[in-house]
Amino acid sequence: MTRPARWIAGLLAAAALLLGGGFLALNLLLPSDGELAAEVGARFQKASGIGLKVGSAHWSLRPSPVVVLNELATDQPAPITVRRVELRPRLAALWRRSIAIESLEIEGAVLPRASVRAFRGRWNTGAAGAAGGADAADLALGAAWALTDLPIERLRLRDVVWIDRRGVALAYDADVRFDAGWRPREAELSRAGVTPPARLRLEREGDQDRWRTAIDVGGGTWNGRTELQPRTDGRWRLTAELEPRGVDVAALVRSFGRRAAVEGKLDGRTTVDAEGTDAGDLLRHLHTRTRFSVAPATLAGFDLARAVSSAGVSRGGRTVLDSLEGTLDTQAGEDGVVLRYSGIKARSGVLTASGSATVLNRRLDGEMAVDLVDGVVGVPLKLGGTLDAPELSLTGGALAGAAMGSAVLPGVGTAIGARIGQQMEKLFGSGESRKPEKPAPRSP
Repeated sequence: MTRPARWIAGLLAAAALLLGGGFLALNLLLPSDGELAAEVGARFQKASGIGLKVGSAHWSLRPSPVVVLNELATDQPAPITVRRVELRPRLAALWRRSIAIESLEIEGAVLPRASVRAFRGRWNTGAAGAAGGADAADLALGAAWALTDLPIERLRLRDVVWIDRRGVALAYDADVRFDAGWRPREAELSRAGVTPPARLRLEREGDQDRWRTAIDVGGGTWNGRTELQPRTDGRWRLTAELEPRGVDVAALVRSFGRRAAVEGKLDGRTTVDAEGTDAGDLLRHLHTRTRFSVAPATLAGFDLARAVSSAGVSRGGRTVLDSLEGTLDTQAGEDGVVLRYSGIKARSGVLTASGSATVLNRRLDGEMAVDLVDGVVGVPLKLGGTLDAPELSLTGGALAGAAMGSAVLPGVGTAIGARIGQQMEKLFGSGESRKPEKPAPRSP
């Protein structure tokens, strides 16, 4: 959720926008609005290698210094655009050829994922610039200028839209007050226009790199603490301990433009862990683990009873459960976020189910066993399809076993046969998966 704020602070603030404050210090050579717009674009391209068009620019020294940039767009196939940027530098710092920004406000930005990724590696940022990109600012400003210990005191984002790999556009608002070293003193990040609110709040504990973390989402809370630790190899480690309470799963997923396969209120415990050289690197390697329970729960798109009774492919329907619990691991990667469900246990009356599943780019792959009588008879099912259109089916061996069991003993015999068929399939393997044996050499 912090990706738009991180990128804009590092890219625009550190490169193009801080430059605007530098011009105000040129006492006898104050630029015109047109010259300022042209110079911002030129400096940006010098620092990043990617062109930037600035529609218009305006600056003023009274009653307080301010620089306003309008209609910015990068020179890319899918341009990054920003409707308006307002920058308020500290005048006293400018006379010392230093950059200190009282406030930076960005409105109406659109960030296509592919275009943002094109900047990766172009900014020479290190661990010290984990939240902002100080080295990139040095490239844009030139050696005569330097950043203060507190380059930006306050950053505000309004209607900043992130477009992900699937073309889903999500708008965010943010308000961050910084301490020295790009450490947030207070921060709030929220999904714009979402009901119930989806909001993250951070509050720093003294001067430590620890933050009280409060998340409001899905009508519930996901609160705890977050910590940032430096490592001896120059990398950083981010950890968090959070506790979800009363979170409506469907509302949570809907807040981020998705449809949920599970309905109900979630409780549990979450750990977060990541290592990297900067904020972007931490996000690209973010790993979470959540032990969860949902009671009662509904599986949307799954009808376990119909899948068992039909002994075939089942699509659609709903399954109402007394409880659902398990562990969800998420791992960010180049191809998207991988979701791994393990230790899943579901119960509805005398029916229980257990299994595991993996989700990548909303495609399902997993298996489960449905027990008609707890711990006695199990029907093995294969999970496939997508989260929007999931499928349940028996494997080939289990399907053959189910047919044999039904012929011997209808009903329960189908389940017993399916289980036996599955075990035989695992023991001997299917004909398709077995490798053909090499023929014995013929004797002369």
